[in-house]
Amino acid sequence: MSRATSSRSNARGAILALAATTLLGACTDMYLDRRDTVSLAAGDAPAANRVTHVIDPWPLRAGDRNIAFDGERMAAAAERYRTDKVKPPAGTGTSSVKYEPVLLSPPAK
Repeated sequence: MSRATSSRSNARGAILALAATTLLGACTDMYLDRRDTVSLAAGDAPAANRVTHVIDPWPLRAGDRNIAFDGERMAAAAERYRTDKVKPPAGTGTSSVKYEPVLLSPPAK
């Protein structure tokens, strides 16, 4: 290998290393870790002022104390709970597919 080819190869390797370092350096989130503020939303004074001057942030239904309920159903549930005859909940899974339980049996000899 000649000296010119070796020099060119070293320069190509240096350029490649520099490009890789530059591209991978953009993947860091160190800037967000080293902030001088309490949170990323700190310094948003106009938004804080807007929220401070909201008269009533609660929706109108939040103050409604006349909540519709079924007294007979609630009384029956309280009675079942008192007599320890609580119904097991149905459909508490996260899937809409009905799976049958898998019973594991010891392996056949």
